[in-house]
Order: sequence, then C-alpha cells, then structure tokens
Amino acid sequence: MKYILLLGDGMADTPVPELNNRTPLAAASTPNADKLAASAQLGMVRTIPAGMPTGSDTANMSCMGYDPAIYHTGRSPLEAVSMGVELKDDDIALRCNLVTIEAPGALIDGTMRDYSAGEISTAEARILIADLARAFAPLGVQLYPGVSYRHCLVIPHAKPGSTLTPPHDITNQPLKGHLPGGEHGELLMKLTEISRGILADHPVNRDRIAQGKNPANSCWFWGEGTKPAFTTLHDRFGINGGVVCAVDLIRGIGMLAGLRTIDVEGATGGVVTNFRGKADAAIELLRDGCDFVYIHVEAPDECGHQYKIEGKVSAIEAIDRDMVGPIVEAMQADGEDFRLLFMPDHPTPLAKRTHTGDPVPFMLYDSRKPLAAGAAHYDEASAAATGLFIPHGYDMMELLLER
Repeated sequence: MKYILLLGDGMADTPVPELNNRTPLAAASTPNADKLAASAQLGMVRTIPAGMPTGSDTANMSCMGYDPAIYHTGRSPLEAVSMGVELKDDDIALRCNLVTIEAPGALIDGTMRDYSAGEISTAEARILIADLARAFAPLGVQLYPGVSYRHCLVIPHAKPGSTLTPPHDITNQPLKGHLPGGEHGELLMKLTEISRGILADHPVNRDRIAQGKNPANSCWFWGEGTKPAFTTLHDRFGINGGVVCAVDLIRGIGMLAGLRTIDVEGATGGVVTNFRGKADAAIELLRDGCDFVYIHVEAPDECGHQYKIEGKVSAIEAIDRDMVGPIVEAMQADGEDFRLLFMPDHPTPLAKRTHTGDPVPFMLYDSRKPLAAGAAHYDEASAAATGLFIPHGYDMMELLLER
C-alpha cells in the first residue's frame, strides 16, 4: 500500500471577480482530480490552530501530522535543518529574505516593493549572501545561503523575543511600524542598514536593473526560533517515507520527520518550476521502498502573494496535468494500491496577498474502493458542501494512513 500527500501551497482562495466570482480551484481545468473526486472523500480541515502564526511552517507541520502547538519553535530553525546548519540549544535562527525596498531616504520612510527581489536566482543570491556574511561576521552572527531569496541568520547564545513582520505580509506597504524591534531589534536594524550599503550598487544588482529586474537591495529578517525536535513518522506510524520539495522549510520539516529527500532539477520554489520532475521524483521514491511520499508545490502560494490571478489558475492546472495524472498512472501501471490526499496547507487569497488561517478543502482518494459519493470537481465549495469538517490538521496523516 502506498500513501501520497500532494500539497498545493496556498492553493485555497476566495471567489475572485475576474474569474466570474469563482476561486482559482473552481476555475481551473483539473480533469485528473475531477476523475478522482467522483469517488473520493471531500471535506474541510483547519490546518492552523487558533492563535498560531498563519505560516507555511505551522500549516505544513500540521499536514505532516505534527501538532504545531507542541512541535513549533519558530520557522527559520526548520529551514536551518535543511541547510545543514547545526543549531545549539541556545542559538536563535531567523529567516533572511533578500527583498526590494523603495527608500530614497531613511528606511523608516520606505516601502516593501518585493519580498522576493523578483524571485532572484539562487546563483545570484549566493554571491550577495557571501558578501553580506563577511560584513556581518564582526557583529558575532552567521549568515547562511539558502534557495533564491530565502536565507538564514544565526545569533549564537541568545534568547528569542524580537518583534518581526513577514515581508510578504506588507507588499507595497510602508515599512513604518514593521521594522525589527524587541529583543534583537537594534542588532537586526544595524544588519539591515549594513546590507543596504553593500547591496545598493552591487554588480549583481546593477545587472538585474539593466535587465529590468527588481534588485535585491536589502535584507529583511523574520521567522525567529530555536532548535526543534521531532519524533519521526517511522517511530510514530511505522512507515518509511520521502519528501519532494524545492524549499528549505519543507525539506527541513521532512528531515526532522525522518523522511528521505530528493533533489529535482528545475524545481525552484517559485512560480516557474518543474512540476513533472517533482511527480517523477515522487514515483521514484515510491518505487524505491518508500511507503509514503509528501509532495510540496510552492507555485500557487507565490501567485497568491504576487496577485497573479491567471498564474494561480495555471499553476493548479499544471499540478493536475503534470503531477496528479502521472502519479495515478504510475501507481496503476505498477499495480499498486494507493491512497492519495490532495490539499492546500492554507489559503493565500489573491485579494489579501497573504496567508489566512481559514479551513481548506481536501480530497482523499482510495484506489481500492469508493470513499464517498464524491463530487464533480475538487474545489472549496464542493468540499464544504459535504459537511465534513476536521478541526485539527494534524489528524490528516492518521486519516490518510487509516489509523
């Protein structure tokens, strides 16, 4: 028996006027998911506990079967695991985004123009991070490179307590009221100003501007946390598993859960990614001894943050065409019984350009038997219409595994 959890990050939404008041899920052409929906169990689930941050960290932790109220110690430490950063018990890790800030004068009068610096490439980012790391070192901190705009800062021998804002929550908004404060506010402001001085006329940014791309002209720190500890999925459920993703956050959660990881060429963690390559990697893991695979796709979330309506619809259609279809076909060709859970981690409504903690629709398919009368289409309205509601997202793994 094989178990598959396919997660479209931020895929859930609210009705969009430009889509005839349909959500992107409802507007998307998803013939493969629709075929499964005819005999699948549909419902709604709350993945983020009340009062917790509405982030992909808490949401994916929940989807993978871990109660964030117990296991969550912050976002950046999860990414640090994936980067191979060894955190001590008294270290603090923070996410360091490379961003585009418009601030002709003082930073406090600036505006957050782009939380991803135009989805800067990993190769460009590594050059910038190397220069920034050298400049930051005299202040007793370490900066580590990640993927694209996502990087990690470690403050040794420190305690949490900073006041920080995710940059994707303030796109095109003033920075005033959102600059670092609290425990490490002064240090983080100093690092931010250092980064602005180094990045302002950096050759990488000169090239990006010449190409009409947004420059990575500042660092932005958020996602503070301490060293995490998990009980593996094998110890909890007796399963061997793997994770397919392009971002350090999900890879880190997977590694803590004891899952095998696999690199996929062309998987970016952005809007343009290798959907089919991820599906093939998941199939490879399942054929190579894994009972369970967790497949994460970032593209719908990025489109939600960037208000790319057609992009979000297209990303959902690509997931259906290049992932749902090939995975089901491969399992059938192999003669494998399988259960497939298809769901978002959280909504990223286009209207809000950020995450919300509202319930999300899920679809659970079992190749051996019908689980319900099913629906004609997998979307928010069809899932809500069933009346099935699961209050705790961390119970979804047990539902998938029939425990």
